[in-house]
Amino acid sequence: MRQFGLLIGRRDVAEFVRVASVSDIQPGTAREVTVRDRVLAIFNVDGKFHVLDGICPHAGGPLGEGKLQGNIVTCPWHGWQFDVTTGQHCLTPQICQQAFVCCEEGDDLLVEIPDT
Repeated sequence: MRQFGLLIGRRDVAEFVRVASVSDIQPGTAREVTVRDRVLAIFNVDGKFHVLDGICPHAGGPLGEGKLQGNIVTCPWHGWQFDVTTGQHCLTPQICQQAFVCCEEGDDLLVEIPDT
């Protein structure tokens, strides 16, 4: 993993945190994890990982437990759909889930979590 410098004394700097094993999330599947009180939804689309805020903005449903078809996840509670590659709601462009940068390091899946 590349790192681009060190900022001493900054508390708003993001860091990469291990969230899962790559081998545990097969293509076409999703998983929900909690990191620093954030619920994240991890999606494997054809071997490429995408991470979104895991709480559906409609009614708080668990997106990581939704049905993944291609790059679209459907919330299991009320059917809202999001493009997991962008976080964009499929019908309402003004609605967008927060997407997180992720990378693989060996069998570890790392997600960039902002320090709050």
